[in-house]
Amino acid sequence: MKRPGLLTLIFVSIVAGSLIGLVSPEWLSRLMATFNGVFSQFLGFMIPLIIIGFVTPAIAEIGVRAGKLLVVTALLAYGTTLLAGLFSYATASLTFPSLISHLSVASMQSEHPETAPYFSVGIPPVMTVMTALVASFVLGLGTAFVKGGTLREAFGEFRAIVEMTIRTAIIPLLPVYIFGIFLCMAAQGEVGTIVSCFAKIIGIIFAMHILLLLFQYMIAGLFARKNPLKMLWNMMPAYFTALGTQSSAATIPVTLKQTISMGVREDIAGFVVPLCATIHLSGSTLKIVACALALMIMHGHNHDMGLFFHFIAMLGITMIAAPGIPGGAIMASIGLLQGILGFDEQQIALMIALYIAMDSFGTACNVTGDGAIAAIVNRLFPERCVTCVNKG
Repeated sequence: MKRPGLLTLIFVSIVAGSLIGLVSPEWLSRLMATFNGVFSQFLGFMIPLIIIGFVTPAIAEIGVRAGKLLVVTALLAYGTTLLAGLFSYATASLTFPSLISHLSVASMQSEHPETAPYFSVGIPPVMTVMTALVASFVLGLGTAFVKGGTLREAFGEFRAIVEMTIRTAIIPLLPVYIFGIFLCMAAQGEVGTIVSCFAKIIGIIFAMHILLLLFQYMIAGLFARKNPLKMLWNMMPAYFTALGTQSSAATIPVTLKQTISMGVREDIAGFVVPLCATIHLSGSTLKIVACALALMIMHGHNHDMGLFFHFIAMLGITMIAAPGIPGGAIMASIGLLQGILGFDEQQIALMIALYIAMDSFGTACNVTGDGAIAAIVNRLFPERCVTCVNKG
């Protein structure tokens, strides 16, 4: 039998946790609270290692291959991601406050004390999140500058270890973690308010994805001097393929074919599309920013522009190195959610659940936007300049 996907498991975990939590005995709630505490500690321990493991080799690779075409494509991917985050913050700031009330959550938390675990295990991380980010930049740029082949190989192997840990330990246990979080919230009477808030904001986030794609193709249309709506319609096979696969990498053949049929030269498309499948995650960034803002509003936390601009700017860099696995983008961003926005264990679990519930839409937005970037790069680099990718 085919194994159920992560999205299915997360959905089942949310429903089961919400229902069982209403009638669960105290021992079950405490048991799940104990598991959640241990898993949360392990996740916190892994966050700096995830940052080092993915950001360092990504920066080193870009530095080593620093041709003009590569640099321009990376800057366009970062700029698009940054704009997506700011657009998400502006839209959510205007629409979410009227849909979300933090007073009900706050009152429920005061009326129902948090479920106490049987025991706790402390697993302190080897470094803070900001230390890991700075170290990644220093090591990545340094490795590229000194052309350290041995270091690049070592960081490549370290990335493989971290990705294996995510695939074999963190991802398989996520449904259990989500189940425990929703079970404890149901026992405390919070789950109804939170689920209703989720339902309200998902529709707005989907609408923002559509508007983001329209904006991207309006800009691409100006560069390519073509009808942006026809260009976007041409990329729909890639969009719907990504909805089904939930993977940018698995959608590359379709994205590449549609990008070429849109008028982008094969050499440009063959370089930009595979690269953007890794470094261009504007749809994922839009989701993360909107979900984070929703949770902060719901819990009555500060969410001013300065705080979120810092978060979005760092998130854009982290997204470049996000692992290409289900939930990889949210895994890579957990450190920033904790370090910059101050998210706690429950908020991180809710972020993971809400993000994965919309994972296919974010992936579809990412890969469809790859075509817009390819069209812009195709215009910026006429055929005689394609060798820039090798000459630098």
